[in-house]
Amino acid sequence: MTAATVATPSARPAPARRLGLTAGLRHTGTLAWRSLVQIKHNPMELLDLSIQPVMFVLLFTYVFGGAISGSPGEYLTFALPGIIVQNAFFATMTTGFGLNQDLTKGVFDRLRSLPVARWSPLAGRIVADTVKQAWSLTLLLGVGMILGFRLGNGLFGLLGAFALLLVFSLAAAWMSVLVGVLVSEPDKVQIFGFTVIFPLSFTSNAFVPTETMPSWLQHWVEVNPVTILANALRGLLVGGPVAGPVLQSLLWAVAIAAVFAPLAVRGLRRRV
Repeated sequence: MTAATVATPSARPAPARRLGLTAGLRHTGTLAWRSLVQIKHNPMELLDLSIQPVMFVLLFTYVFGGAISGSPGEYLTFALPGIIVQNAFFATMTTGFGLNQDLTKGVFDRLRSLPVARWSPLAGRIVADTVKQAWSLTLLLGVGMILGFRLGNGLFGLLGAFALLLVFSLAAAWMSVLVGVLVSEPDKVQIFGFTVIFPLSFTSNAFVPTETMPSWLQHWVEVNPVTILANALRGLLVGGPVAGPVLQSLLWAVAIAAVFAPLAVRGLRRRV
């Protein structure tokens, strides 16, 4: 008599539970706070956020101000919006730098094993860096006002400048995210910043008027996104044309996000 064998179904892993939007936002906030708290353990990041921008303002105002505009005060009125834009572009590199650190140290792998929304780690990093951008902008404006910079359009112009810069920074951060998921080491993200953003900012009117440059260079300067954003901030903070530069800045932001966001998300999915 043969014993009947009963086949037991093979154990299958339980399907991953989908997390709602509320849970994802909560996870994003927690991870953003984690990124902000880490600043106190990383003095170099604090240096990038606070001391370096102030040094740029002081050096450009008192070293180049007299030669370019006749007096440091007049040059500060012209250059401070440009310095803010340059600092914002460089600050977006911290997104890719921190993201690459999390990837290389296995933070994403550990988070993937937890009940955390898949998009929360990246969103948390971007939100935290947006807060850092707001801090840097506040610091630069505060130092500028101590040195003599004055707002020409009051509170509404100031709020508009804040909003525009943060929107543009969010879009530009996707370039940094793409670099962060493609390179193998965090330091290579910084190399990208110096090789691309440095010449981009200095071939603009962030620091000197366009008409002082060679005619062949002026054509590029006029369409440079750094120039357009600097003009928009000058109009909002000091006075001058606002609608055209702001609209062009927003169009640049949409174009940058439309190109780099899908590429960055695809690269991140392949890596994790």
